[in-house]
Amino acid sequence: MTTVSVILLTIILLLVLLVVRAPIALALGISGAVGLVLLEGTAYATASIVGPTFSNAYSFSLVIVPMFILMGLFAVRANIAEYVFDIAAHLTKRLPGGLGVATVVASAGFAAVSGSSIGTVATMSKLSVSEMRKHGYPASLATSLVAVSGTLGVLIPPSTFLVLYAVMAQVSVAQILVAGILPGLLSAVALIIYIMTFGARKIRESGRLDSDAIAENNDTEAVVRATIKSQQSRSLKELPWRGLFYIVLLFGIIIGGMYSGLFTATEAAAFGALAAVVILIWEQRRSGLRGIVTHIRDALLDTSATTSMVFFILFGSVILSQFFVAARVPTLVRDILIDLGLSPGVMMAILLAFLIPLGMFLESLSLLLLSVPILVPLASEFAVEMMPPGHEGLVLVWLGIVLVKLIEIGLITPPVGMNIFVVAGVTRTPSETVFRGVLPLFIVDLVVTVILFLFPWVSILLPSLIQTTI
Repeated sequence: MTTVSVILLTIILLLVLLVVRAPIALALGISGAVGLVLLEGTAYATASIVGPTFSNAYSFSLVIVPMFILMGLFAVRANIAEYVFDIAAHLTKRLPGGLGVATVVASAGFAAVSGSSIGTVATMSKLSVSEMRKHGYPASLATSLVAVSGTLGVLIPPSTFLVLYAVMAQVSVAQILVAGILPGLLSAVALIIYIMTFGARKIRESGRLDSDAIAENNDTEAVVRATIKSQQSRSLKELPWRGLFYIVLLFGIIIGGMYSGLFTATEAAAFGALAAVVILIWEQRRSGLRGIVTHIRDALLDTSATTSMVFFILFGSVILSQFFVAARVPTLVRDILIDLGLSPGVMMAILLAFLIPLGMFLESLSLLLLSVPILVPLASEFAVEMMPPGHEGLVLVWLGIVLVKLIEIGLITPPVGMNIFVVAGVTRTPSETVFRGVLPLFIVDLVVTVILFLFPWVSILLPSLIQTTI
């Protein structure tokens, strides 16, 4: 059996397992293992599976992942998102599309301490969708804005996606985390510009309240009433500014600690989680010892479940990656592209563009782990000349940012679109309504991605400064 035939059979097996809804980790691992057996035999397959999987399981860099997840869950239970949205809603209420702007600002702020797209979407859905609907926002705009704003959670540090990319691509965790700051802010600014222009027009055209779209659960209604009351009666001094302080503190510990050289990336993640649990204890002090212990216990249990899922998928992807290496898939793709006679930049653009349709069907984490072993060696050859002079060594940092940005788009595209289903479930809005509102925001995200691709300095400016510091 030829190598190409084995590659095709392995891909077909992977797609079949995904279609029958096998767990993603098992689909990746089984297809990779079968491919290795067909390609090189049982003995080679066993050695290729056991060694790299064991090495990844004991990789010290992966300690960052549960620490970031734990910090985010502590931040959720400390009500930081509520405080940030309250402040943003008050400060932006006179702007066109003010509540929409507040949603983006609060999502970006919360993403800076949670590192989770789904967590950000779930939290902001409860806080802002009902409030936007009460102020005349169409259901499609209010829900889709939350879904798209939540994608900032996988780009703005701390981001588990960026950490996993750094581990697999063998680049500096500190550099890749810092690299996400400017692209994340650019994405947020682009969404704000859209809301203040085209979004504000849609709000005016809507012109009426659709009470059926307001969430009916008691928690959401309580948050809405509290937000309305705070906006009507609070002065600037009465706003919960401690929420902003908490974000600055946690962000400063992680990014400031790494940038100054005070902490390694792993140590910064651990200290961030420690600071987050102290904030949780302080914010929940009125709930008594039993309430505090319950919050901490729930956060630890959720962290364990999420971390186990992430690592399980990671190990499955390692097996499939070993097959890609053994089958020389990156080399085959390289030869095909070179035969087309295209420039290196165009070839890199074609490779990255394939991630958008793949993101429509593959879960985001799986897509990341699946694409890294193929794209990293190709980017090292094709994309080097796209880097500013003297910064060729940061090509994989740039690739990580563009890759994660494209994966963000996968979070809002049908039929998978995980963020869409999260906001639809929390707000009890038909998923079709959310998907309908996502299209213009999808275009905004696509424009930002093109900018990041054509102007690599946006992604590598900060890492180039941190390079000589850490």
